[in-house]
Amino acid sequence: MDILSNLQYSPGSRKQRKRVGRGEGSGHGSQSTRGMNGQRSRAGSKKRAWFEGGQMPLQRRIPKRGFFSPFKVKYQVINLSNLQKLAEKGVLEDGKVDAAVLYKNGLISKAAYPYKILGNGEIKAKLQIEAHSFSASAKEKIEAASGTTNEIKI
Repeated sequence: MDILSNLQYSPGSRKQRKRVGRGEGSGHGSQSTRGMNGQRSRAGSKKRAWFEGGQMPLQRRIPKRGFFSPFKVKYQVINLSNLQKLAEKGVLEDGKVDAAVLYKNGLISKAAYPYKILGNGEIKAKLQIEAHSFSASAKEKIEAASGTTNEIKI
């Protein structure tokens, strides 16, 4: 039976931390477990994660191709055929089409992102459409169906 005042840890269950650079008697003096010479044995030695020992790094060995424009605007696209289906369902109030209506009916994934109307399909309904951009054919077809287009500035 153990008495609380005499409890001890099991032998070998707890290990002292290695105290390097505390003199020869500690067993970790002299070079302090850093080996003999070289960059890593010096104080304050650091290397970047991608450093390859002076070899030409991978990032510079691989050929570079193309160009990425940080200013490119990526549009969500909606075809006229989809707008005609909405009009046939009777979802559109007063024939107005805007981001809120398109988002609510699942034609765009994010109401805050820009969207573009494309001219794929036919439109017979008279609609007032607000969008960030229109293709030329879409604009032509909407106006032919006596609808209006309103371009929103980005």
